Amino acid sequence: MSSLKITVNIADREYRLNINREEEEKIREVVEHVNTNLRKYAENFEFKDKQDLLAMVVLEAAIKNSELEKQLDFQQHQLTDKLNDVNRVLTETRST
Repeated sequence: MSSLKITVNIADREYRLNINREEEEKIREVVEHVNTNLRKYAENFEFKDKQDLLAMVVLEAAIKNSELEKQLDFQQHQLTDKLNDVNRVLTETRST
């Protein structure tokens, strides 16, 4: 993996990042998503400074992440249960 230095702008501040070249597109997409959400909150809510907006964007992202983790955990448990059922059926079939 080759390394790449990029500059991203979040909430009108520039940040220098050292990333893997393969991650650049995804990082830029995420930065754009963050800035879009910042604009959305700025248009719809009163705020003292951009820190307030950033806090709301982070909170929204953390909530979505938590929901996705719960869904993934549930799906993994369902998959494990189904695989155990299939294994049990195959074991029973071989035994007979």
